[in-house]
Amino acid sequence: MARVVLAILLVLSLFSWAIIFQKSGIFGRTESQTNRFLQIFRSGRGGLPDPNTLRVGAGQTPLVTVYEAGYRELEAQLGTANPRPGASGATANSLRNPQAIGVQMQMAAGEEVRRLEKWMSWLATTGSVSPFIGLFGTVWGVMDAFSGLGDAGTASLRAVAPGIAEALITTAAGLFAAIPAVIAYNHYLSKIRGLAARMDSFSSEFVSKIETLYS
Repeated sequence: MARVVLAILLVLSLFSWAIIFQKSGIFGRTESQTNRFLQIFRSGRGGLPDPNTLRVGAGQTPLVTVYEAGYRELEAQLGTANPRPGASGATANSLRNPQAIGVQMQMAAGEEVRRLEKWMSWLATTGSVSPFIGLFGTVWGVMDAFSGLGDAGTASLRAVAPGIAEALITTAAGLFAAIPAVIAYNHYLSKIRGLAARMDSFSSEFVSKIETLYS
């Protein structure tokens, strides 16, 4: 039973570490790409940069997807494929509903948050259940050790020590699987919340800018 428990904990731990390394790469790139995106967006004067230009310059930051959603809605409302002040047809139609643009951006931001949260539940599950799985292995091992002691008809510590030591290993293995998963879950959850807040702030900034440009 101890070996079965250790095998289960090994699978949980390996899968958790795979997720941890994947998320580390994603958030490591996203931070720099987001800063570069905001720098490009805010450096523009007199209009809105093309989404393709931002995607090339800033990479795959979620803010690019949010920006594209707002840009498409702006194009639909203005009735032009070049929604820039002074462009042909850009000011012919007034901006009908700025809040609709904000809603589209919020929806895109929600999809990006859900994408970033993928597999986060696995880390939470591993962190919460691994200690109990390890404890189950320990309890089972102790019960088995004392059962063997009764069958042997002896009460020496030497007779039960190997079984109890093997049983305690499962508790240590459970903690080994749980602790990194809990730390990673809390760390990446904080990253996701921070990125969600930046997307919300950017959506408000975008709507405010288009209201100024196209009112």
